[in-house]
Amino acid sequence: MFDILTALGRTLGFSFAAGINLYATVAILGLAQRYGWVDLPQQFKVFDNDVVIGVAIVMYAIEFVADKVPWFDSLWDAVHTFIRPVGGALIAVASLGDSSPTMEGLAALLGGTLAAGTHFTKAGTRAVANTSPEPFSNWILSVSEDLFVVGLSALALKYPIAAALVVLIGVVLIVVFAGWIIRSVRQRWPRRAPVPSLNRS
Repeated sequence: MFDILTALGRTLGFSFAAGINLYATVAILGLAQRYGWVDLPQQFKVFDNDVVIGVAIVMYAIEFVADKVPWFDSLWDAVHTFIRPVGGALIAVASLGDSSPTMEGLAALLGGTLAAGTHFTKAGTRAVANTSPEPFSNWILSVSEDLFVVGLSALALKYPIAAALVVLIGVVLIVVFAGWIIRSVRQRWPRRAPVPSLNRS
């Protein structure tokens, strides 16, 4: 039972983090496996690859800069609308190791849904922040997100059950604030009323 909860905690933690910053999450997984930061199951060896680690670190460095440029961060989020949820699903499947197709499908659905939830929450929050004339809100949000991803990933590595509790709290907060984010985006970018056409006889 404890092993199941541990696997579930890591799956939830890493998938949740992937929706915010996929590349940092993959890099942490690869480096943790490579240098033995914690005793991880054999299935995590898939992340211990020079190409995977190298690409993840390079892409994280690019995202670190792109994520702090107002409006460009929203463009970056738009490009990653499908990348982050798919990444979260793949991480969830990889976290299971050898399992039945049914379990892999459920893990992919769970991981993809969590990553999509955090991705859209991040993208919506950034869209609202970009209407502010100063850039500091973007920087603060970006640094806070990076610290959260690193912290949650570290927690999932060493204390996966605690990471699962953090994710559950995070899901509740996402649901609570989803309406506020949607209303704020609509207020900042109201729909234009259609221009009536003039019929000339």
